[in-house]
Amino acid sequence: MTDVLVDVRGVKVHFPIKRGVIFDKTVGHVYAVDGVNLQILKGETYGLVGESGCGKSTLGKAILNLETPTEGSVEFDGTDIAALKGKELRRKRQDIQMVFQDPMSSLDPRQSVESLLTEGMKAHGLADDKEATRKRLRELLSAVGLPPSALSKYPHEFSGGQRQRIGIARALSVNPKLIVADEPVSALDVSVQAQVLNLLEELQDEFELTYLVVAHDLAVVRHISDRIGVMYLGGLVEESEAGELYETPLHPYTRALMSAVPVPDPAVEDQREQILLMGDLPSPSKPPTGCRFHTRCPWRQETRCDDERPELRVVEIDGVTPGHRVACHWAEQIAAGEVERHEVTATMTEQSGPDEVDDGPPQYFVDPL
Repeated sequence: MTDVLVDVRGVKVHFPIKRGVIFDKTVGHVYAVDGVNLQILKGETYGLVGESGCGKSTLGKAILNLETPTEGSVEFDGTDIAALKGKELRRKRQDIQMVFQDPMSSLDPRQSVESLLTEGMKAHGLADDKEATRKRLRELLSAVGLPPSALSKYPHEFSGGQRQRIGIARALSVNPKLIVADEPVSALDVSVQAQVLNLLEELQDEFELTYLVVAHDLAVVRHISDRIGVMYLGGLVEESEAGELYETPLHPYTRALMSAVPVPDPAVEDQREQILLMGDLPSPSKPPTGCRFHTRCPWRQETRCDDERPELRVVEIDGVTPGHRVACHWAEQIAAGEVERHEVTATMTEQSGPDEVDDGPPQYFVDPL
């Protein structure tokens, strides 16, 4: 497809777990991202949502090659980013920029705003003309709603929302095509979050940008995204247009997430489906076999769920568009009411032997049927 900007195919990011005093020995791996396929179209905002530890931030970094994928390919505008190194990778990063979660730690406190904004421009040869550079800096500050006097100030002199605006201006300074925003408003006050989100939408139209927004706040993702992907334990479990995902969630995990979003109507809140997930999120160093969600799933079945990992596929369900993909063996049957929801209880699982990887305190998983 000519309108595909980012094409992620089979991406895995595994971190080795090493142990030893003199010689490090690899005793296991953390499967942070374990086989993800997705596409981001030009000019759209793709939201990536999931609970902490699901691998969404690692996937965002893998797309920028800040984390080198263990397997798979990331094609950006026809070029495999994962295969680039050295100068070629640095040149390509002009087209892909990132807005980080914490606006204070992502800005060097010893540099002025002018120095922060021109650093990337100099690295890519965009700051040779001093007068044109000063004009560009003023335009960037105006675009993000800051006065020209901010150029001489330092990060500690600004509020959290203003610092995030500086981070956005820094990302825009090199004229990127794609911006990966990792939790762009989670560190901000609620009153400031809407301002930053609206700013991102305005800048998208003005600079013809494409966004990958990584977040765990479902309200943020719904507000800004055109399409949404839901991640669980290193893999995508559902993908759909934003409106349809909230109206018709199909995967049991997505349904549980949606049921946790409060509705400001007592009558609706009392009558809607409530799904309370039991047990802890399994360790990414020892993911469950089969469907990763089967240890907590209220619709788990005795066949396929435990030993066969479902593929992210298009389902044929009335009222569901062809672009709606779900990684569940029983999505059609659950939607039709043929598979009934059952009660689940959490049971403690003991740690493995001394030669196994220590994953911390005992975890609680869903009891079998």
